[in-house]
Amino acid sequence: MPELNSIFSERQRQALTKASPTPLYFQLYQLLKNCILDGTFPRGARLPTEKQLSAEFGISRITAKRSLDELAEEGLVERHRGKGTHVTYVYKPQPVHAPLVGMLQEIESMARNSRAIVLDCEMLQPPQQIRDELGLRPGETALYLARIRERNGLRFGHYTSWTVGVNKPSDPQIFAATPRLSYFRDNGLEITHVKQTISAVGAPEEVASALGVDPGSPLLSLTRRSYKQADDAEQLMDFLQVLYRPDRFQYRMDLTVDG
Repeated sequence: MPELNSIFSERQRQALTKASPTPLYFQLYQLLKNCILDGTFPRGARLPTEKQLSAEFGISRITAKRSLDELAEEGLVERHRGKGTHVTYVYKPQPVHAPLVGMLQEIESMARNSRAIVLDCEMLQPPQQIRDELGLRPGETALYLARIRERNGLRFGHYTSWTVGVNKPSDPQIFAATPRLSYFRDNGLEITHVKQTISAVGAPEEVASALGVDPGSPLLSLTRRSYKQADDAEQLMDFLQVLYRPDRFQYRMDLTVDG
Protein backbone atom coordinates (compact mmCIF):
# COMPACT_ATOMS: atom_id res chain seq x y z
CA MET A 1 0.00 0.00 0.00
CA PRO A 2 1.54 3.37 -1.01
CA GLU A 3 2.21 6.13 1.52
CA LEU A 4 -0.67 8.60 1.57
CA ASN A 5 1.70 11.58 1.45
CA SER A 6 2.90 10.39 -1.95
CA ILE A 7 -0.68 10.17 -3.24
CA PHE A 8 -2.37 13.23 -1.73
CA SER A 9 -0.79 16.64 -1.28
CA GLU A 10 -0.85 18.32 2.10
CA ARG A 11 -3.56 20.69 0.87
CA GLN A 12 -5.71 17.76 -0.25
CA ARG A 13 -5.20 16.00 3.08
CA GLN A 14 -6.33 19.12 4.93
CA ALA A 15 -9.15 20.00 2.52
CA LEU A 16 -11.85 17.89 4.16
CA THR A 17 -13.94 20.32 6.16
CA LYS A 18 -17.21 20.39 8.05
CA ALA A 19 -17.74 23.91 6.66
CA SER A 20 -18.59 22.42 3.26
CA PRO A 21 -22.25 21.60 2.55
CA THR A 22 -20.98 18.21 1.35
CA PRO A 23 -20.78 15.64 4.20
CA LEU A 24 -17.28 14.67 5.30
CA TYR A 25 -17.71 11.02 4.38
CA PHE A 26 -18.73 12.00 0.84
CA GLN A 27 -15.76 14.37 0.47
CA LEU A 28 -13.40 11.49 1.31
CA TYR A 29 -15.40 9.07 -0.85
CA GLN A 30 -15.03 11.38 -3.86
CA LEU A 31 -11.30 11.80 -3.26
CA LEU A 32 -10.71 8.05 -3.05
CA LYS A 33 -13.05 7.31 -5.95
CA ASN A 34 -11.18 9.69 -8.25
CA CYS A 35 -7.92 7.94 -7.39
CA ILE A 36 -9.48 4.58 -8.24
CA LEU A 37 -11.02 5.75 -11.52
CA ASP A 38 -7.81 7.39 -12.75
CA GLY A 39 -5.66 4.38 -11.82
CA THR A 40 -3.72 5.93 -8.94
CA PHE A 41 -5.05 2.99 -6.91
CA PRO A 42 -4.94 0.15 -9.51
CA ARG A 43 -6.92 -3.07 -9.39
CA GLY A 44 -5.78 -5.22 -6.50
CA ALA A 45 -4.29 -2.32 -4.54
CA ARG A 46 -5.05 -2.27 -0.85
CA LEU A 47 -6.61 0.98 0.32
CA PRO A 48 -5.63 2.61 3.62
CA THR A 49 -7.43 1.30 6.68
CA GLU A 50 -10.16 3.19 8.50
CA LYS A 51 -7.62 4.01 11.23
CA GLN A 52 -5.07 5.34 8.73
CA LEU A 53 -7.65 7.47 6.91
CA SER A 54 -8.92 8.80 10.22
CA ALA A 55 -5.43 9.84 11.33
CA GLU A 56 -4.37 11.24 7.94
CA PHE A 57 -7.48 13.32 7.22
CA GLY A 58 -8.45 14.23 10.79
CA ILE A 59 -11.85 12.53 10.66
CA SER A 60 -13.58 9.89 12.77
CA ARG A 61 -13.23 6.18 12.00
CA ILE A 62 -17.00 6.06 11.50
CA THR A 63 -16.67 8.68 8.74
CA ALA A 64 -13.78 6.77 7.14
CA LYS A 65 -15.75 3.51 7.33
CA ARG A 66 -18.77 5.03 5.62
CA SER A 67 -16.56 6.36 2.79
CA LEU A 68 -15.09 2.90 2.19
CA ASP A 69 -18.52 1.30 2.45
CA GLU A 70 -19.80 3.68 -0.25
CA LEU A 71 -16.96 2.58 -2.56
CA ALA A 72 -17.86 -1.06 -1.88
CA GLU A 73 -21.55 -0.46 -2.60
CA GLU A 74 -20.59 1.07 -5.93
CA GLY A 75 -18.55 -2.02 -6.81
CA LEU A 76 -15.21 -0.23 -6.91
CA VAL A 77 -13.68 -2.14 -3.97
CA GLU A 78 -14.19 -5.28 -1.92
CA ARG A 79 -13.97 -5.30 1.86
CA HIS A 80 -13.12 -8.35 3.92
CA ARG A 81 -12.64 -8.45 7.68
CA GLY A 82 -9.01 -9.09 8.52
CA LYS A 83 -7.87 -8.62 4.90
CA GLY A 84 -8.67 -4.96 4.32
CA THR A 85 -10.17 -3.08 1.37
CA HIS A 86 -8.93 -3.90 -2.13
CA VAL A 87 -9.67 -2.22 -5.46
CA THR A 88 -11.72 -4.30 -7.90
CA TYR A 89 -12.26 -1.62 -10.54
CA VAL A 90 -10.33 -2.25 -13.75
CA TYR A 91 -8.76 0.97 -15.03
CA LYS A 92 -9.07 1.51 -18.77
CA PRO A 93 -7.21 4.44 -20.36
CA GLN A 94 -9.32 6.66 -22.58
CA PRO A 95 -8.12 7.39 -26.11
CA VAL A 96 -7.08 10.92 -27.00
CA HIS A 97 -8.35 12.35 -30.29
CA ALA A 98 -7.57 15.36 -32.47
CA PRO A 99 -4.46 16.82 -30.82
CA LEU A 100 -3.88 20.51 -31.47
CA VAL A 101 -0.32 21.73 -31.90
CA GLY A 102 0.33 24.84 -29.81
CA MET A 103 3.00 27.52 -29.98
CA LEU A 104 5.36 27.66 -26.99
CA GLN A 105 5.85 31.39 -27.42
CA GLU A 106 2.11 32.03 -27.11
CA ILE A 107 1.87 29.77 -24.08
CA GLU A 108 4.65 31.68 -22.35
CA SER A 109 3.16 35.03 -23.32
CA MET A 110 -0.13 34.13 -21.63
CA ALA A 111 1.75 33.14 -18.48
CA ARG A 112 3.58 36.48 -18.37
CA ASN A 113 0.39 38.49 -18.85
CA SER A 114 -1.58 36.96 -15.99
CA ARG A 115 -1.03 36.25 -12.30
CA ALA A 116 -0.71 32.76 -10.86
CA ILE A 117 -1.77 31.63 -7.40
CA VAL A 118 0.14 28.50 -6.35
CA LEU A 119 -2.08 25.98 -4.56
CA ASP A 120 0.17 22.89 -4.48
CA CYS A 121 3.75 22.10 -5.44
CA GLU A 122 4.99 18.66 -4.36
CA MET A 123 6.66 15.50 -5.62
CA LEU A 124 3.78 12.98 -5.83
CA GLN A 125 2.77 9.80 -7.65
CA PRO A 126 0.66 10.65 -10.73
CA PRO A 127 -2.54 8.79 -11.68
CA GLN A 128 -1.87 5.61 -13.63
CA GLN A 129 -2.57 6.95 -17.12
CA ILE A 130 -0.26 9.91 -16.61
CA ARG A 131 2.33 7.70 -14.89
CA ASP A 132 2.31 5.35 -17.88
CA GLU A 133 2.63 8.21 -20.36
CA LEU A 134 5.53 9.73 -18.43
CA GLY A 135 7.26 6.34 -18.31
CA LEU A 136 7.33 6.14 -14.52
CA ARG A 137 7.47 2.91 -12.57
CA PRO A 138 5.05 2.29 -9.67
CA GLY A 139 6.08 4.39 -6.70
CA GLU A 140 8.08 6.93 -8.74
CA THR A 141 7.06 10.55 -8.39
CA ALA A 142 6.78 13.63 -10.60
CA LEU A 143 6.51 17.33 -9.86
CA TYR A 144 2.83 18.09 -9.20
CA LEU A 145 1.80 21.73 -9.51
CA ALA A 146 -1.69 23.17 -9.01
CA ARG A 147 -2.40 26.84 -9.70
CA ILE A 148 -5.14 29.37 -10.36
CA ARG A 149 -4.60 32.06 -12.99
CA GLU A 150 -6.26 35.44 -12.86
CA ARG A 151 -6.17 38.66 -14.84
CA ASN A 152 -7.31 42.01 -13.44
CA GLY A 153 -8.45 40.24 -10.29
CA LEU A 154 -10.70 37.80 -12.18
CA ARG A 155 -9.90 34.10 -11.92
CA PHE A 156 -10.17 32.41 -15.30
CA GLY A 157 -8.24 29.11 -15.17
CA HIS A 158 -7.41 26.17 -12.89
CA TYR A 159 -4.10 24.49 -13.84
CA THR A 160 -2.73 21.12 -12.72
CA SER A 161 0.46 19.58 -14.13
CA TRP A 162 2.80 16.62 -13.75
CA THR A 163 6.42 17.02 -14.86
CA VAL A 164 9.44 14.72 -14.94
CA GLY A 165 13.07 15.76 -15.35
CA VAL A 166 12.83 18.62 -12.84
CA ASN A 167 12.80 18.80 -9.06
CA LYS A 168 10.59 20.76 -6.69
CA PRO A 169 12.01 24.29 -6.37
CA SER A 170 13.19 25.48 -2.96
CA ASP A 171 10.52 28.17 -3.13
CA PRO A 172 7.33 26.99 -4.92
CA GLN A 173 6.19 30.61 -5.15
CA ILE A 174 8.59 30.98 -8.06
CA PHE A 175 5.67 29.75 -10.18
CA ALA A 176 3.57 32.74 -9.13
CA ALA A 177 5.63 35.00 -11.39
CA THR A 178 7.82 32.72 -13.53
CA PRO A 179 6.28 30.76 -16.45
CA ARG A 180 6.78 27.01 -16.09
CA LEU A 181 8.47 26.85 -19.49
CA SER A 182 11.09 29.35 -18.31
CA TYR A 183 11.68 27.29 -15.18
CA PHE A 184 12.03 24.16 -17.30
CA ARG A 185 14.63 25.78 -19.57
CA ASP A 186 16.59 27.16 -16.61
CA ASN A 187 16.75 23.61 -15.22
CA GLY A 188 17.88 21.98 -18.45
CA LEU A 189 14.51 20.72 -19.71
CA GLU A 190 13.86 21.72 -23.32
CA ILE A 191 10.42 21.14 -24.85
CA THR A 192 10.44 20.40 -28.59
CA HIS A 193 6.83 19.44 -29.34
CA VAL A 194 3.43 20.23 -27.86
CA LYS A 195 0.10 18.47 -28.43
CA GLN A 196 -3.19 19.84 -27.15
CA THR A 197 -6.72 18.47 -26.83
CA ILE A 198 -9.72 20.70 -26.17
CA SER A 199 -13.10 19.60 -24.83
CA ALA A 200 -15.73 20.66 -22.30
CA VAL A 201 -16.42 19.31 -18.80
CA GLY A 202 -18.60 20.04 -15.79
CA ALA A 203 -16.79 21.84 -12.99
CA PRO A 204 -15.67 19.50 -10.16
CA GLU A 205 -16.54 20.87 -6.70
CA GLU A 206 -12.96 21.88 -5.78
CA VAL A 207 -12.38 23.62 -9.12
CA ALA A 208 -15.81 25.28 -9.01
CA SER A 209 -14.98 26.78 -5.63
CA ALA A 210 -11.60 28.02 -6.84
CA LEU A 211 -13.03 29.65 -9.98
CA GLY A 212 -16.17 31.01 -8.36
CA VAL A 213 -18.74 28.99 -10.32
CA ASP A 214 -21.39 26.45 -9.37
CA PRO A 215 -20.38 22.76 -9.30
CA GLY A 216 -21.21 21.17 -12.63
CA SER A 217 -20.98 24.46 -14.55
CA PRO A 218 -19.54 24.03 -18.08
CA LEU A 219 -15.82 24.68 -18.32
CA LEU A 220 -13.44 24.60 -21.27
CA SER A 221 -10.94 21.77 -20.78
CA LEU A 222 -7.47 21.89 -22.35
CA THR A 223 -5.02 19.00 -22.01
CA ARG A 224 -1.45 19.75 -23.10
CA ARG A 225 1.29 17.15 -23.55
CA SER A 226 4.83 18.51 -23.92
CA TYR A 227 7.61 16.35 -25.33
CA LYS A 228 11.36 16.44 -25.83
CA GLN A 229 13.29 14.65 -28.53
CA ALA A 230 15.22 11.66 -27.21
CA ASP A 231 17.35 10.07 -29.94
CA ASP A 232 14.87 8.91 -32.61
CA ALA A 233 11.80 9.09 -30.36
CA GLU A 234 9.83 11.63 -28.40
CA GLN A 235 9.49 11.42 -24.63
CA LEU A 236 6.61 12.97 -22.72
CA MET A 237 7.98 15.28 -20.04
CA ASP A 238 4.99 17.33 -18.95
CA PHE A 239 1.25 16.69 -18.69
CA LEU A 240 -0.91 19.75 -18.09
CA GLN A 241 -4.67 20.04 -17.68
CA VAL A 242 -6.39 23.41 -17.58
CA LEU A 243 -10.04 24.15 -16.84
CA TYR A 244 -11.15 27.59 -18.04
CA ARG A 245 -14.19 29.71 -17.28
CA PRO A 246 -15.65 30.26 -20.76
CA ASP A 247 -17.02 33.68 -19.79
CA ARG A 248 -13.49 34.89 -18.95
CA PHE A 249 -11.34 32.99 -21.44
CA GLN A 250 -11.49 32.33 -25.18
CA TYR A 251 -9.17 30.08 -27.16
CA ARG A 252 -8.72 31.72 -30.54
CA MET A 253 -6.80 30.53 -33.62
CA ASP A 254 -6.08 32.58 -36.73
CA LEU A 255 -5.26 30.17 -39.59
CA THR A 256 -4.10 30.93 -43.12
CA VAL A 257 -4.49 28.55 -46.05
CA ASP A 258 -1.22 28.26 -47.95
CA GLY A 259 -1.25 28.21 -51.76
